[in-house]
Amino acid sequence: MIEILKITAASPPDQKLKQILQRTSGLTDEVITQTQAIVNGVKQGGDEALLDYTARFDNIQLTPETMRAPREMIEELAAQVNAELLAAMREAIANIRFYHEHQLTKSWEIERENGVRLGQRVSPLEIVGLYVPGGKAAYPSTLMMNAIPAQVAGVERIVVVTPPAQFAQAPIIAATLKELGLFEVYLVGGAQSVAALAYGTATIPRVDKIVGPGNQYVAAAKKLVYGDVDIDSIAGPSEIVVIADDTARPDFIAADLLSQAEHSEDAAAILVTNSEALAAKVQAEVIRQTETLPRKAIIEKSLADFGALIVVESLEAACTLVNRLAPEHVEVMTADSEATAAQIKHAGAIFIGDYSAESVGDYFAGTNHVLPTGGTARFSSALGVYDFLKRTSLIRYTKDELYRTALSIDLIAQAEGLQAHARAATIRVEAE
Repeated sequence: MIEILKITAASPPDQKLKQILQRTSGLTDEVITQTQAIVNGVKQGGDEALLDYTARFDNIQLTPETMRAPREMIEELAAQVNAELLAAMREAIANIRFYHEHQLTKSWEIERENGVRLGQRVSPLEIVGLYVPGGKAAYPSTLMMNAIPAQVAGVERIVVVTPPAQFAQAPIIAATLKELGLFEVYLVGGAQSVAALAYGTATIPRVDKIVGPGNQYVAAAKKLVYGDVDIDSIAGPSEIVVIADDTARPDFIAADLLSQAEHSEDAAAILVTNSEALAAKVQAEVIRQTETLPRKAIIEKSLADFGALIVVESLEAACTLVNRLAPEHVEVMTADSEATAAQIKHAGAIFIGDYSAESVGDYFAGTNHVLPTGGTARFSSALGVYDFLKRTSLIRYTKDELYRTALSIDLIAQAEGLQAHARAATIRVEAE
């Protein structure tokens, strides 16, 4: 059962809300320790260790020659996808590409009156690794969301890794790879594949950045290799917060809460409203709609542990609470949704109005669904083209300007105790 909580400015801290705020990514010390051993093994043992872990964890015997999925295999699997689904995927890909093309930034240069020219060169990463999970379900949308921004940025080489056992059973993933033109696919998964991408083996190239979701061992591996290679983020459990007043439809709200609760038992689904009557109606709708869903057990556990229907004194109080939560997804369904949404400072994505369902963003609108979780929307953003671009500063100083500023440079460098820094500027003046 999803609880109804009443929170006022004068009420003591609510334990359920505290429990929601303290959710973690599940990266325990034990998981980190086990993953570190795998990462070290691949770093030192290369292909041999990678194949050994694949045999041990996936019960599949590969060789360096069979590690890469042949293009023919990808195309044969892709051919199994029906035309109607393929057409929907193509439209989604076009929407995602259109949106992300607007994120492109250009190199620039300025010249000051003293002749000094400064600028910034924007260039794509050369090679990116993309992890495609192979759990109980296939997620072509996540593959699109990770690959398309990299392609728009101009990344020349995208290397895909995915667990071997599930790949042959998920034609939709092969079809997505084909539609995106991604054919460098290695049938290895888990923490071992992340280590292979980070450090390279004889078969798998070392990449500049690793993106894509996975289980707790994949997340731990990304955390451990960060610094030797860039990563997108350490994603936590999914979450949605709906802000609504008594003008909103309870059945819409319930459906949207359930769309996140079905992700996993640690997903969070929360309504924040100024209407106690609406909260009661949504509670009844959640119970009714849950009965028809195949992931009922997961939903019920998620809602019991991390779901809540929170009643506050006003919409302003609702926005204050949501900004405190800084959730992955925020939906706004109020009499003036635009005005309410304008008060939200911290969210991965904001869905405004009764017909902006969160699943629209997950699959089709074109915005990226790889979003900050666990309150990290306070300081981070959705995955985008900018995550696959480097910015390099350009400096062109003139002789006259160095002469004019050398003493200032000398004074600052001497204050820091860095005499060689100072000398690098003054030697050029003294040379004259």
